[in-house]
Amino acid sequence: MAIVSATDQTFTSEISSGLTLVDFWAPWCGPCRMIAPVLEEIDSEMADVVKIVKVDVDQNQQTAADYGVMSIPTIILMKDGQKVDQVIGFKPKEELVKLINAHK
Repeated sequence: MAIVSATDQTFTSEISSGLTLVDFWAPWCGPCRMIAPVLEEIDSEMADVVKIVKVDVDQNQQTAADYGVMSIPTIILMKDGQKVDQVIGFKPKEELVKLINAHK
């Protein structure tokens, strides 16, 4: 499964079912660029478990505001459209995998 870029308009439908890891990011954010390859690895290894959705906070300010995103990257884990966990800042792959596995 490929990583999906969601907008304010498509966000709700993208997270509506299953386990979804949402990356709130911006192109100018250094730590966001560092976490991108980590998310790609997780997507290729765990596509059957979790869907990865990226939200550019500059382009989709309403969704970021709805989830209280104050700093980026903010990673929110959603299950069937409901927030179940959240981490802020760059996290190593192992930590993100552990977060996903705790909720599957």
